Amino acid sequence: MITPSEITASRVPASAYFGVSAIFHYLGPALAVVLFARVDVLGVVWLRIASAAVVFALWRRPWRLLARRTPAQRRLLLGLGVLLAAMNTAFYLAIARLPLATVGAIEFFGVIVLAAIGMRNGRNVIALVLAVGGVLALTDIQFAGAPLGFVFAVVNCALFMLYVVLGHRIANTGAGISGIDQIGAAMLIGALVATPYCLGAAVPAFTSPAALLAGIGVGICSSVIPYVTDQLAMARLRRHTFALMLSLLPAVATVIGIVVLDQVPTVQELIGIALIAGGVSIHQQAQENKEN
Repeated sequence: MITPSEITASRVPASAYFGVSAIFHYLGPALAVVLFARVDVLGVVWLRIASAAVVFALWRRPWRLLARRTPAQRRLLLGLGVLLAAMNTAFYLAIARLPLATVGAIEFFGVIVLAAIGMRNGRNVIALVLAVGGVLALTDIQFAGAPLGFVFAVVNCALFMLYVVLGHRIANTGAGISGIDQIGAAMLIGALVATPYCLGAAVPAFTSPAALLAGIGVGICSSVIPYVTDQLAMARLRRHTFALMLSLLPAVATVIGIVVLDQVPTVQELIGIALIAGGVSIHQQAQENKEN
């Protein structure tokens, strides 16, 4: 059911929700990498998914949605739940072996495919080319010495593409069905899927209040705030437009580095940010057939 707060939320520009998602897309993994020193990677995966599932359960009570869905809709939510568990696992196993920027760059190649599929005019093709050039300028991809990390990063890339497709589908279900409730139901399923192979690795966190709180923080920053704002943005953006906007993620990471870490960008990085901003700014979203 669409709530009054979601009606109010629909008046906020989609780009604002995407901006919030982009910021937490990097804050969450940064906190997770720090937590790896205290808890095994799979343990952090469980803490992320389980804590997010608890937040959605208390906030949205998504099991009520599952009881009212058709068999086909339940299969979609089941698939999305399994996908979230697998994608988060592959992502964390990748960033435990490769730099975050490298994993993000590999992830973006799948986004390029989704963005290219929906291009209908020369202006949007130019926008895509500029965005791709900007990402390449921002990232320094290095695969040497971490072949397994590369494998996990490629798997994450494929799963992230599927997340964008399925996430966009549930965001545009219609008939008064909230995409946020659906993502909450999928998160509960994802927690059940991840528990058998991840819970044992998370046990050390229960003996350390600091590690447990950090794990909860990872869940909120990585699987609650971004997924909710993704749904609010996807509900009003064509799929390829959302995919193109994802090219802003490396630029956001650079800006966070400037503001939070006092990391001064190089001339190449500034050029990359300018190219991405230019690509996104000239992209034109068609009004019809938003499902493409």
